[in-house]
Amino acid sequence: MTSASFASRVLDWYDRHGRHDLPWQQHDAYRVWVAEIMLQQTQVATVIPYYRRFLQTFPDINALASASLDQVLEHWSGLGYYTRARNLHKAACKITSDHGGTFPSHFDQVIALPGIGRSTAGAILAQAFDQRHAILDGNVKRVLCRYHAVDGWPGKTALQNRLWGLAEQYTPADRVADYTQAIMDLGATLCTRASPDCAQCPLQFDCQAYRIDRVRQYPSPRPRKQLPVKAARLLILTDQASGRIMLEKRPPSGIWGGLWSLPEAAVDESVVQVCDQRWGLDILANEDGSSFRHTFSHYHLDITPCKVQVQPNQEGVKDSDEIIWCPSAEAAKRALATPVARIINQYAKT
Repeated sequence: MTSASFASRVLDWYDRHGRHDLPWQQHDAYRVWVAEIMLQQTQVATVIPYYRRFLQTFPDINALASASLDQVLEHWSGLGYYTRARNLHKAACKITSDHGGTFPSHFDQVIALPGIGRSTAGAILAQAFDQRHAILDGNVKRVLCRYHAVDGWPGKTALQNRLWGLAEQYTPADRVADYTQAIMDLGATLCTRASPDCAQCPLQFDCQAYRIDRVRQYPSPRPRKQLPVKAARLLILTDQASGRIMLEKRPPSGIWGGLWSLPEAAVDESVVQVCDQRWGLDILANEDGSSFRHTFSHYHLDITPCKVQVQPNQEGVKDSDEIIWCPSAEAAKRALATPVARIINQYAKT
């Protein structure tokens, strides 16, 4: 199949079966940018309600740049991969200072923004400005790996380069915005990882993986490695007098960076000593709950919730930029990582 035929078949399928009602399909660079960042490692169905709420509060770049990071993180809470939100805010500030609040239309300027790589930059420019740029997100990699029966894990540099060459080859000169959405839709709705619907695919008869009946074996999975296991105790510090719980802001970098969280302690630390030495709190009672595992990309974290009844002593900690005491219902509305919100909802209200 020629490159023109490949694009033509994908576009013809898209015209008849693709998604045309996504809320960011408006050729608006800001809306496309926010969507592309949210869609990194997150499915469309999950993103849409977050996206709509985000746009209601931050309707343009200036509104996003003017907001506090706390506000942005609150609207991101539950989506995960919070570095995306921090970079989105940083990029909005950079666009305001360096580009007068207008999203840039040159590739080199776009890829220089925090949180934007080659594929994301191409997707934004193609969909917002109809510029000819290839994309290579996970969906496109899967389509190309199957179509050409590309052996090996596509994260390897040599295979990445080959796939980029193919992506460039098939990207048409016309209808670039539609093609960009079409090739993503094809991977997301037909050429799916677990249950590909080859019978409906416009590329079926030229697909090498289909010809050799090995569609599900492409692309090759990432080589598995044993993830290390870490453990931590998250403390639900509850003021006996007021019933309020303590939240502590995490450092700006690292896991859950910049989010509010329940205070963390090592599982082998004395809760009594931690509360006294770190915050000036006297413990009246404490009890561990059931541990559960939360998995990050690079390790497992075994979390033990610990409900602690406390009263401040003379040196007791007060509210600050890094620590707040608040009712659990208010705490649950803050920018929290999913496991922290789960603990608050399960333990702090009982």
